[in-house]
Amino acid sequence: MSNSIPACPVCGQENTYPDSENFVCADCGHEWPMQAAAEENDERIVKDSNGNVLQDGDAVVIIKDLKVKGSSTTLKQGTKVKSIRIVSGDHEVDCKTDAGSFMLKACYLRKA
Repeated sequence: MSNSIPACPVCGQENTYPDSENFVCADCGHEWPMQAAAEENDERIVKDSNGNVLQDGDAVVIIKDLKVKGSSTTLKQGTKVKSIRIVSGDHEVDCKTDAGSFMLKACYLRKA
């Protein structure tokens, strides 16, 4: 079978197939949701502006002055941010600076 269809978690056989929102094992008849299998294999890879992979706890540097929406605050180029957290959604990085907590896009960051 292809790599996108997992083996049966009950009997371990690879004779499985998709059926609407579930995977079904043809050997033992076990059914399990596709969404749970997708969440197990979903490992988010976030890369900085130079293509380096970012992970939780990394330190990064802001590469461009960023205006904070709804505020007169500006995050200056060269500001070092310690201990980032990778999150899902539109903005990939959650971090804290002296100016407060922010969600930033990884394309404006480089690994320190």
